[in-house]
Amino acid sequence: MADMDIDREDTLIAALHDGPFESPPWGSFLERLRMEVRANYTGIIFRPADRAPGGLVELYSGLGAPAEVRRYYEEEFYRFDPVMHATLAEGEVYDIADIMDAHSLDHLLYREKILEARDIRFLKVVRISEPSGVTGWVFIARADVPFSPREDTLLARSARHLRHSLRNYLTLEGERLRARVADSAIARLNIGWLTLDATGAVVTRSEPAGALLDHSAALQISRSGKLVAARPAINAMLQTAIGAIAQGGMNHPQAIALSDDPWLNMVLAPFSPATLSVDRTSVMIAYLQGDIGSVASRHEHIAQLFGLLPSEARMAMLMSQGASIAEAADMLGITLETARSYSKRIYAKMGLRGQADLVRTVLTSVLTLV
Repeated sequence: MADMDIDREDTLIAALHDGPFESPPWGSFLERLRMEVRANYTGIIFRPADRAPGGLVELYSGLGAPAEVRRYYEEEFYRFDPVMHATLAEGEVYDIADIMDAHSLDHLLYREKILEARDIRFLKVVRISEPSGVTGWVFIARADVPFSPREDTLLARSARHLRHSLRNYLTLEGERLRARVADSAIARLNIGWLTLDATGAVVTRSEPAGALLDHSAALQISRSGKLVAARPAINAMLQTAIGAIAQGGMNHPQAIALSDDPWLNMVLAPFSPATLSVDRTSVMIAYLQGDIGSVASRHEHIAQLFGLLPSEARMAMLMSQGASIAEAADMLGITLETARSYSKRIYAKMGLRGQADLVRTVLTSVLTLV
């Protein structure tokens, strides 16, 4: 077989470095490698540092293991796997024949039940490791002819690059995990965000922001992609703020109350991220916070959690959102004297000294998670 030309090897290595951004990872690399060495199987098997011996992650191209063979392996034969238990020098290419013990019954059973069942007669493997403790093995396998020295060299070169690509992948996955945890916490507080361009058109948005927009008619994205409020007076305030930020005339955040039922508020602020990864058309960010549930369901949750009557729960919710006793009385259509009586009963039942305690208690309760 002729030596692999530089362009083909560059393409293979480029696919390897693109692997962390694919789903599943390294799919293009494994397929290109399989075609290059004319294998019926190419694979990468990883063992994370905290996994049990049988807790492997397999990525592959070509003929995967039949369900029965996979079951055999996961239930029993992983204990006899000569590759997983051998002491292999990192980066060195090994032939399966050099790893297996011809006199070991376990290895003979492994060859019969796992390798031959997958039509694998010739197999090469190279081990890699990553500082975090993840170990990986890169395999090429076929049924017809042995692999050549040139193919061994290609496997070794690929493994060297894979080690660096794996480290990038694990770093990226760590950041993705932290982002998912942060997004989950923010979502449980019913907070979302949207970035806007200078015209007020939405550039990017978080999933919680989409949920808040879907639940409330108070704020929508128009057909032209612009952020608009349903009520004319509030929309005029929003568009004025967007224009001021776009023209550089407002450097401080502006808060806008969009809806009382369901509750939805927004803070609009300038956005100037110093990063290459963010769309540079975004010049402002809108933070949204509100209730996914209705006001009625919010009342029920407060009543259940603090042992309040429905009328008291409605009063408690308004006061926890900053309304004074007089404002709450007006919003509920009750007299000021009745509202004061409600507030006293609320404080007594909840063991509070005043409205500041009420706000703090509600905002730090599990109600922020529903």
